[in-house]
Order: sequence, then C-alpha cells, then structure tokens
Amino acid sequence: MSPPIIGTLCIAGMLLMIALRMPVALAMAATGFVGFGLIRTFDASFAILDSGPYDVLSNYGFSPIPMFIFMGVLASKARMSAELFAGARALFGGWRGGMALAAVSSCGVFSAISGSSLATAASMARVALPEMLARGYARSLAAGTLAAGGTLGIMIPPSIALLLYALITEQSVGDMFIAGILPGFLGLGLYCAAIALVVMIKPSLAEPGDPTTLREKIAGLKGLAPFGMIFAIIIGGIYGGIFTPSEAAAFGAAGAFVIALVRGMGWKDFRSAVEETLFLTAMIFFMIIGAQIFGYFLSVSRISFSLTQFVAGLDLPPFAILMCVLLLYMVLGCVMDAIAMLLLTVPVVYPVIYNAGFDPIWFGIITVIAVEMGLITPPVGMNVFVIKSVAPEVPIGDIFKGVLPFVLSDIARLALLILFPGLALALL
Repeated sequence: MSPPIIGTLCIAGMLLMIALRMPVALAMAATGFVGFGLIRTFDASFAILDSGPYDVLSNYGFSPIPMFIFMGVLASKARMSAELFAGARALFGGWRGGMALAAVSSCGVFSAISGSSLATAASMARVALPEMLARGYARSLAAGTLAAGGTLGIMIPPSIALLLYALITEQSVGDMFIAGILPGFLGLGLYCAAIALVVMIKPSLAEPGDPTTLREKIAGLKGLAPFGMIFAIIIGGIYGGIFTPSEAAAFGAAGAFVIALVRGMGWKDFRSAVEETLFLTAMIFFMIIGAQIFGYFLSVSRISFSLTQFVAGLDLPPFAILMCVLLLYMVLGCVMDAIAMLLLTVPVVYPVIYNAGFDPIWFGIITVIAVEMGLITPPVGMNVFVIKSVAPEVPIGDIFKGVLPFVLSDIARLALLILFPGLALALL
C-alpha cells in the first residue's frame, strides 16, 4: 500500500482508540510508532521512540510551559484570586448581574498570568461561585459564567495554546502573544455584553449588588495590581525586545513567587504549588511527546501533502476551506481536550491553510478561539466538568445551559476576526 493509504488507515485506528477512551498522548504515540514502522522499518520506529522524548524534553522552546503553569498555581495558592474578585465586585457595585460581570472580568485578568483555562476556571470558581449562589443567582448563570470565563485563559497571553501553536508552525512566540491581546480582551468584552443582555431579558437570573462609593471602587483596584505588574513584565518585556518568551516566563514566575511570599505563602502551600505544577506539566509534555512521534509518521506518510493536493484539486475558494477547518475544530472540540486537539490537528491542517493564502499568525488566533469553544460545548466541555467538580450540587445540564450565551459570543468573535483580520494583527 502507498504511504498515504497506510497513513489514512493508521489515523482511523487512532481515532478509534481515542473513542475507546485511550489517552490521546498514548494514542498518538502508538499510531506514530506503528505507522512509521509500516512505511519505513520498525528499527527506525524504535529509534524515534528512543530519541523523541529526549528531543521534546531538551527543547528550550518548551521551557515557558512549566513557568506559566507555576505562575497561575502560585496566584491561586497566594489567594490572589479572592482579592481580585473582591476588587471587581467593588467596581461593578450595585449593577444587576454585577457579580457575574465581576466573575468573568476576574477570569480575564487572572488568565493574564495563568496561561491555562482549566486553572483559571478552577481558581475563580472556588472563590466566586459560592458567593454568587448565596446571593440568589441562578445556578445556570453563575456556573456558566465561570465555565466560560475560564476559557479566556487559553487566549489572553501568556497562553500555553498560543505557545504550542507557535512552536508547531515555527512562528514567533512573541508575535503570537501580541496578536492574542486584542482578541482576548474582545472576548472578555463580548462575554460582559452577553451577561448584560441575558440579565436584561430575564432579570430574575441575577440580583443587584451592593452599591459602592467611588473611594471603594478605587480601593478595589489594588486587587488588580499584582496581575497588572506580572502582565506588564511578560508582555512589556517581549514587546520591548527585552526578554525572550522563555526569559519573560521565568521573570513572571519569579514575580508571582515574590508576591506569594509577601502574602504569607507557607512551605505547605509552596510544596503543593510545585506538585501541582509538576503534575500539569508532565501531562502536557506527555501529549507533546506523543505528538512528536505522530509528527514523524505524518511526514513520511505524506498525509498533509496529499490533503493539500486534494483540496487544491477541489478548487474551493479560500473562505470555504477556512469554514471547513473551523467546522472540524468545533466538532472535535465536543469530544477532545483543547491541547490534544491542537497537537493532533495543526500539523495536518496548517499546510492546507497556508497554501490557501491565510496569514499564519491570524489563523493561529482563529484556531485557538475555535479550540476554546470546545472547552464549553457538550458532551466533553472540560471547563464545564471543572465547575462541576467545584460545585457538585449544580446539575451538569444547568452549566451547559448557562454557557450557551457565551458560545454565541465566541461565534460572534470569530465572525469579527474573519471580517476584520486587523483585530489580531494590528499590534504586530
């Protein structure tokens, strides 16, 4: 059989393994090992299995990942999220739905030093969800707001998803981070608009907050200060050419560590932060190793080349190709983790998109938003299950009902970015 046919059969087998609940990392590694062996030799496959993990773990480009995770975990252990939410509540004062607006805004700010959607959702849900439910907020609105707000962590830099996309496609990590700023805050603005519209249509979903004075609003800004400082270190350093992304991640983590110490973080919390960082980092690197082995197989199977030729032969307009790719991401997002989806699909679809004439930085932003939507869509919706683990008493159906307005907001954001690419590229 020809390499493309072997490649197609192996990929079908991999999708079957994933459907049978095999870990995605293991499914990619197994497919890459077997597929490469069938096309070349199994001696060569064993050589890849021997060198692949080392190539990943020794790659300096991946070093920001544990630093970004460590920043978010330290912020959680230092209880910065609680002060952030309290400050945001003061800013929105007596508005109806003000706590929901404060929660989603806090998620957006927290994500600026977290880099992880799951960490953002979990940290803010522990702080905000009990208070929202105690104040009479509908469970669907309260839980849906936090599940959706957590997705901002995958877009607002520093973002692990943007970092991985840049490394896979050999783009500048700094450019990807800068390009994510406006779309990230656009998403935050649209989420706030969705909350305001929902509360306007059905006021019973949320209660008015306690009015606050101007002095209280100004005092609430101190909860934003640590996040603003770390964000300025990372993005300012990269944008100004002072740091590489890896150096910026290290300085950001050091800043978060100092803030956590000043706030009284003890040895127990520090040890817990290190353990949690190691666990999450190992999980992500395991998927990267699987993707690396899978990538060797893709290169010899010529699947990407054959797919590019096939699409070119269809003579489809570039916009139709883009819509097909986005539809693929939305479908896969219903059943697959966001990071796994990026690692699995970008090496296949990127050549097609590049040959269609789309800007690779812009497409990276579009891709991450599409992947982000998968975090809150059924039946998987990883962020939804994070909220469920924090609040077991909230039915899963209520959470999915609550995220619907935010899914529509993400669709609107995608449409705006497709119509106006400058929203992603203006700061470059």
